[in-house]
Amino acid sequence: MFTKAAVLTALTAATFAVAAPAQAETAATTVLPGANMEAVLKAAQIDPRRADSTQTPGAHDSVLLVEQALQAKGLLDSQYVDGYFGTTTISAYSQYQKSLGYTGLDASGLPGKTSLEKLGEGRYTVTNPVSAGSQVTYHSKTLNTRTKAMLVEAERLYGAQVTLTQGSYNAGGVDASAGTHDGGGAMDISVLNISSANRTKLLTALRKVGFAAWLRTPAQGFDYHIHAMAVSDPDLSSGAQHQTGDYYLGMNGLAGRGADDGPQVTKVTWEEYQRS
Repeated sequence: MFTKAAVLTALTAATFAVAAPAQAETAATTVLPGANMEAVLKAAQIDPRRADSTQTPGAHDSVLLVEQALQAKGLLDSQYVDGYFGTTTISAYSQYQKSLGYTGLDASGLPGKTSLEKLGEGRYTVTNPVSAGSQVTYHSKTLNTRTKAMLVEAERLYGAQVTLTQGSYNAGGVDASAGTHDGGGAMDISVLNISSANRTKLLTALRKVGFAAWLRTPAQGFDYHIHAMAVSDPDLSSGAQHQTGDYYLGMNGLAGRGADDGPQVTKVTWEEYQRS
């Protein structure tokens, strides 16, 4: 026969036996918010080039997570934690990259997957990661695997292969390029023996797959060629980053920031094109 004390002891033990796993399950199922790398990269290219504080559509929540993490490390003042990846946030992110030991182009303030993940430890997870891939040779020039895949698809749409006159990771490169080829995602294409109509066709194909691409002309101070930057390439140089931002804002990518003179297409990244 059970005493009253024994019954109470058994009930108490049963209660804890049930409650403990439930608490453990709650802790185990805590989910961190996701910072969309595609959105963060797009904002980091476009927002610093804006004349106002308009935010890049679809990027606010992810940028805010990154800015909150930068603030927590003492790198960004609270007044700039607003979902706008402007020049102050670029500078703060560059400081964070330098704190990880990065230098040069790797500390440009343009987020990469590794630094985003380290910054977000315990705060957010990185979704929709973007990778430049490894350096490869294509058409006798250096590109990365992401840029090569984009060009191969653009050539398919265009219906012919192209001739590259300059590739990526070409530090110093051609003086007129102003450092845009120092990092990844950059290339120049010869337009010799290509008709005006086919130049437009090629430019359209390049833009459709995610390049910011323009025809450069003698009137602009260049020999005729197509200059193209892979939008959202994590290895973009600072100059290239500015050009891709200006492309989204309807400009020609030159220092004077004139109106875009290329064919009009829906502006997308390579990742967006692949999903379409």
